[in-house]
Amino acid sequence: MTAGRTITGFLPVSIFVLLVLLTAGTRLSAQGGHAMPVGGPFVNQAGYNLHEAKRFTAPGVADGTPFLIYYAKDTLDPQRKALYTGRVKDYAGEFSAFDPQAADRQYVIEVEGCGRSVPFWIADHLMEKLSSRLAYQFFIDVRGSMDDRLSPANATGGGPSRDGGGQTLEAVFEGLLYASNPALYDRWTHELYHPFGNRDILVADFPTDTLNNYLTYTVTNDSTVTDPARVPDLIKLMLWHAAFCYHNLSYHGTAGGGFSSWLSYNQVRMFGYKGDTLQSFDYQNMLDQLAAVCAFYHAFLKPYLDKETYEKYRQACLDHWEAYDRQQEVRYWVKSFKWIDKGYREFNEQGNAYGQGLLRNMLMYCCELHEPDGHPEKFLRYAVQCAEDIVQHWDFNNPWHMWAMRNAEHITPQALALFYLMFPDKAPAGTLAKLKAYRDYALKRTANLWQYRTHDDDEWANPRSKEIGTVCGLGGCFFAVGHILQDKQLREVGWSQVNFVFGCNPAGACLSNKSRQRTALGGYWEGVEYGWPHAFEFGTGELGPCRGTMDGSPTDQAFPYHPDSAALADSPGIYGTEGWAISNRAWMSTVTFSLLGTQKVSFKNEQGAVITRTAAGDSITVELKAALNMDWHTAEKGWVILKAGDKTEKLLLTETGPDTGVFRARYRVPAGTDRLTGSYGYLAFETKTSISVK
Repeated sequence: MTAGRTITGFLPVSIFVLLVLLTAGTRLSAQGGHAMPVGGPFVNQAGYNLHEAKRFTAPGVADGTPFLIYYAKDTLDPQRKALYTGRVKDYAGEFSAFDPQAADRQYVIEVEGCGRSVPFWIADHLMEKLSSRLAYQFFIDVRGSMDDRLSPANATGGGPSRDGGGQTLEAVFEGLLYASNPALYDRWTHELYHPFGNRDILVADFPTDTLNNYLTYTVTNDSTVTDPARVPDLIKLMLWHAAFCYHNLSYHGTAGGGFSSWLSYNQVRMFGYKGDTLQSFDYQNMLDQLAAVCAFYHAFLKPYLDKETYEKYRQACLDHWEAYDRQQEVRYWVKSFKWIDKGYREFNEQGNAYGQGLLRNMLMYCCELHEPDGHPEKFLRYAVQCAEDIVQHWDFNNPWHMWAMRNAEHITPQALALFYLMFPDKAPAGTLAKLKAYRDYALKRTANLWQYRTHDDDEWANPRSKEIGTVCGLGGCFFAVGHILQDKQLREVGWSQVNFVFGCNPAGACLSNKSRQRTALGGYWEGVEYGWPHAFEFGTGELGPCRGTMDGSPTDQAFPYHPDSAALADSPGIYGTEGWAISNRAWMSTVTFSLLGTQKVSFKNEQGAVITRTAAGDSITVELKAALNMDWHTAEKGWVILKAGDKTEKLLLTETGPDTGVFRARYRVPAGTDRLTGSYGYLAFETKTSISVK
């Protein structure tokens, strides 16, 4: 932990609110017809990405009030000099132009009459540095069984993730995460390993501490064909999830019982169409994950997934696709008995989210394009029909297409954006217009001091329940759509969703509880002082010791700024705190899509100028700018894929120095080719450049 940071554990809400009020004062300020107590300055406690939007919130502070940024180390120095100054407007301060180059330095913001923020960093791809590994480590920890062949009836809420049922889509979003920054995930290979020479058992190797016996999970993976010690942990995890789905593809039994007093998951939700016999476990969604792995096989999984296993997964998809209604956007699949979504709903986070049909058919199309006996035209037709459904019927004023779908809301815009990014010429007419309409909706509904997406003009958030996954996934939605539209403002609002997750919210707390268990495991974001003040360690998902868990978020009572209601725990009428695997999936999507447009491959000459042509035999520089700068004090490694004629190779690059984020290598252009192409990333996340060779 860097000097100036503190490690805090559980904070009772009364103490947390007292700290906020002592720091901020209780003076009232009226502006725009609203009065609220002065609070903050609330910042992203971890910090901000270099060259991206930077914003803090200061509730109750009048327009024009000065704010100043200092080095955190100079807080007590009366001779200190401000590094940046600005003025509060609409209860917020914007400092995007402040891009200091020393990543290991911390800063604080002071606002006249308001107080001083906690320290924070500003660095190259800081959010990705702090979040990339935690994003998938959560899914290592939350697996619902020790064996990928275990029945979902034996995992709380059904597996593969505890309380995830069949709808968490782990392999889909783990694969997209890897595709967005593969050289980074290639570095981490030793957390899942095979002990005693037994290739059928994978063990999660946690740090040694008193919790180790409780936290060692064993799993099965019979898919890898290379040395497991050299397979990225994220790949192993993805293949474990695929194996679980394959083994439970036709499981028609009950989902695992709920925790504690729940006698049957049937008392919570069941699955099926109106008028049909309802089922306890949505096994149909297992095909979605297998389709994703089949697509990823052709993109990057061939070194790790044997062809025989791949063929079994592909055949399972082909055999069951229409029988399991995978060809369409599925409606009325969930009958809920819970107050929050009681009854049949058109779409539901626990059955089939709007856009899920497009996502799976697009991925199956990617698979079939590479097969000599494939059926790409069929799956493209299905994907286009799903996209047309979204373009024609996605209604931003329908709660069950938007915020009421909670943790699964992120799938709709991300699926449509992915389809347009990968196959713009195949997307139906109106796709771009629909994405622009979504942009307009997002900007209208986030026009407030937190840039929080409100439900309507009267309600900020759900008055009775947390909305963790909603806000966690919106950043990914805004990054994806903003990238397509090249809309700087929407990307900026996307970063405000990230800021909200890390403490720029009415509670002044990160949405994850900072427990001693998680910090001991290295399972918390470095630099975040104040976590969500309530823990629900043994809720349905039993997420207490799971690294990187999102636990709670402010309910409607907290907005626009009511400190006494900002961080409510469970109480009569309030469901305030409990993590869920689907909430973390939404967060993983934000970590994934944040990288769009930020990574680049270039070819340069000896003078460092970008070139568009070269000659065989020339020595050129291959350069990559990517989110690979994890250690500010070490020159690290990366790679790009080079294609020269029929030859393809992975070229190793070295960072130009500690904390530059720029990776280079010299390369001699081979004879016998007329074009050289360099690429990094896969699928929609691929960044590519080509030069002619004479």
